[in-house]
Amino acid sequence: MTNLASLHEAFSLPAHLHAHTPAEHRGHDRSDVKLLHTERKSGRIQDHTLTDLTELLQPNDLLLFNRSRTIPAQLVSETDNVTVRLARQLTETSWEALILGKDKTVVQLQDGVTLHVQGDGSEAPLKRVTFHGLHEPVLSFLHKYGEPIRYEYINTPWSLESYQTVFASVPGSIEMPSAGRAFSWKLIHQLKQNHIQVGFLTLHAGISYYEDNQWPDPLHHPEAYMIPAETITAIHEAKARGGRIIAVGTTVVRAVESYAKNKHSHQGAWKDTTNLFIQRETPLQLVDGLLSGLHEPHSSHLELLRAFLPDDALLSSYQHALQNNYLWHEFGDVHLML
Repeated sequence: MTNLASLHEAFSLPAHLHAHTPAEHRGHDRSDVKLLHTERKSGRIQDHTLTDLTELLQPNDLLLFNRSRTIPAQLVSETDNVTVRLARQLTETSWEALILGKDKTVVQLQDGVTLHVQGDGSEAPLKRVTFHGLHEPVLSFLHKYGEPIRYEYINTPWSLESYQTVFASVPGSIEMPSAGRAFSWKLIHQLKQNHIQVGFLTLHAGISYYEDNQWPDPLHHPEAYMIPAETITAIHEAKARGGRIIAVGTTVVRAVESYAKNKHSHQGAWKDTTNLFIQRETPLQLVDGLLSGLHEPHSSHLELLRAFLPDDALLSSYQHALQNNYLWHEFGDVHLML
């Protein structure tokens, strides 16, 4: 294959492979998900479970996780029959948002709070909105009245905790950085016992889908990230020992490669924003492997995956996942490219 469009057209996702229930609500442990392993050098495909990571990884390898915590970024106005999905915070009370339902300039929310539409956002169909009448920080209001963003393949209103990783500690993600969801503290402890290193950073993930087959353009959505000093030290020490850097999620790839591009030798904590768009031609400076969820045919995340696998290997991997009933989305299975 020669372009992403052909990859988009090469497979469709049947309804029964949409994961709509967390593993722990299916009678399993959080870590009881399947793992598809595609070797980057050979293209060889193997079926595993996530707990097999203790054998697939090597001593001195470094697994990097995103510890951003999901916020309840969806608000529903029953008065106006409108759903608001916050997309990106601009100031304390101003946001970009996706507004679904009636075309309104003022949306009535709870406790007398209103949301005023100020104009167009950074790209269609986003709008710039401002909260009015708040008597508390926006985040406190969201935790009282908001809910996690859910898409049409999920019918059950799972709690906000279902949309958190076990290590999530820094609130800010509009949608869960889902690649790390299946990791339990037990599995992380087992990895450490095998001398596999673990590190954390924070990148607040934005909205991933606009409805009506519209996806965000990553170039229009800078995301804030922070890499602690101890994680930067761990990255350089792992490289010096011959270990591999494995990003758990596309957000981690963006953060680490943005750091590498801007300040490769910097040793202290690093904080910045990034709109880095990683694609097939992007040279990876620090990240050696990626553990990610399985992405839909038209997702922009597929472009990032092409930096890790040739198109033919990526297509073969996804065809294998389809044929072997791997599950997609935030409650689904995972894909290791290493």
